Amino acid sequence: MNIVKKAQTFLRLDFKTKLLYIEAFLHLGRARYLKSISFSKVAPTLGEQMKESSFEINAADKEILANVSRAIKIMSRYTVWESQCLVKAMAAMKMLEKRKIDSTLYLGTAKDENGGLIAHAWLRSGPFYITGAEVMDRFTVVSKFSKESAVKGLKEQESS
Repeated sequence: MNIVKKAQTFLRLDFKTKLLYIEAFLHLGRARYLKSISFSKVAPTLGEQMKESSFEINAADKEILANVSRAIKIMSRYTVWESQCLVKAMAAMKMLEKRKIDSTLYLGTAKDENGGLIAHAWLRSGPFYITGAEVMDRFTVVSKFSKESAVKGLKEQESS
C-alpha cells in the first residue's frame, strides 16, 4: 500500500480514532526516547516494582483496552524509530494511565536458539494482554511494574 492510500485510509477514520492513533504515535515516540536513557532513571516512572495490578477489570474498560492495544499495534508499524516490545508496553501503559486504568508491565528473559540471552516486555490490564502477548510464554519474568490509578487508591482510602 503506498503512502497516498495509507493517508486516505487514515482520513476516512472517525475523529475519535484519529486522535487515538495520533496519541499512540506520540507516546511511542516518548517511550522510544525513554528507552534511550538509563533504565534506572526510567524505572521509577513505570510504577511500583515487583507488584501486580488486579486481574479484575471494569467491564466498561474492555473496549478502551482493545482500542489502545489496536492503536499501539498499528501505529508502531509507522514510526521511523524502533518500536518493539518495551517501547510498545511503555506507550500503552501511559495511555492507560491517562484513562485511569490499572496495568502491569512485565520484563522477561529467555535464551535464543544459540544460547544467547534475549529479553521481552509485555503489558497486562486486568485479564487482558495489551502488548507483547504473542511470545510472552517463552520468557521468565524478571521484573514487573504495577501502575494503579489514583482513583482506585482514593476509593480504598475512603472505605478504610
